[in-house]
Amino acid sequence: MSSRGAPAAEPVLQVEDLAVEFFTEHGWLSVVDGVSFEVGRGETVGLIGESGCGKSVTALAVIGLIPRRTGRISRGRIRLDGRDLLSLDERDLREIRGRKVAMVFQEPMTSIDPAFTVGKQMVEVLRRHLPMSKTQARQRSIELLDRVGITDPHRRIDSFPHELSGGMRQRVLIAMALSCEPDLLIADEPTTALDVTVQAQVLDLLAGLQAEMGTAVLLVTHDLGVVSENCERVIVMYAGEVVETAGTGDLFGRPRHPYTAAMLGSLPGLHPDEPLDPIPGIVPPRHALPPGCWYEPRCEHAIEVCASGHPTLVDIEERSVRCLRADELRLPGVGA
Repeated sequence: MSSRGAPAAEPVLQVEDLAVEFFTEHGWLSVVDGVSFEVGRGETVGLIGESGCGKSVTALAVIGLIPRRTGRISRGRIRLDGRDLLSLDERDLREIRGRKVAMVFQEPMTSIDPAFTVGKQMVEVLRRHLPMSKTQARQRSIELLDRVGITDPHRRIDSFPHELSGGMRQRVLIAMALSCEPDLLIADEPTTALDVTVQAQVLDLLAGLQAEMGTAVLLVTHDLGVVSENCERVIVMYAGEVVETAGTGDLFGRPRHPYTAAMLGSLPGLHPDEPLDPIPGIVPPRHALPPGCWYEPRCEHAIEVCASGHPTLVDIEERSVRCLRADELRLPGVGA
């Protein structure tokens, strides 16, 4: 694993050379290929990239939720607090999920069972992992709902998910995820389905609870504004592999990979009439990857060698970059 872009604190999560495959009409194809990164204790790390770049699959692999009938982890290692998760059977993984690692998904309505009340589901999580009676777990659930800003938690605990707003459902998910104070929280697009005001409230809530509990957070998102305000480090993925890893300020101020710079350049400007600068083309499908750099067909800085040589991840100036021209390019950034 590269030493650049490493966490300042002791690593809670260590992912090494991870590859995930899915069975398709073209056979088994890797959708995540050779991904390595770490998340330190109490640290928030952003995992960014366009849709189809492998972010959510990477997160699902960490928590052990790759569907076994259609997907598989073909190589790599995932360690949580030094324990190899890939060596565990499903029973052991179930004990770890919720207790040591938890996940907040992007769509709260499909992540909470609509047939049961909020309280019943929260009590079940607590009693599975902690030695609590039903009465103790219910009281703890009420305290958690109050902690995440749910008004009148004594009444809301008996509500069904459809009786809550989207923002309230997301707060319930956060309360459930953090109920056992896990070492690692994976937040997969946790604010996508929310309006801007509620987004800010949810992110502030996550940051406050993280600081209080010392939980490590892997924030999966395509929202660069969320990353700039909430993450210490950033991992950029493209077409299933890591193309750049750096501290947030360095990445936003001095991107070294053309894809990172293009993502920053596509951000809306300060003036409403200022035209957007979108990235041309789409992420290539896994069965039709270019022979050289996988970003080359969309890259305005590509030269002839980029079409034939696939770059490796190299260390440059306290970061890791996957670009044959990283040493010579001077790419524009934005203030983080």
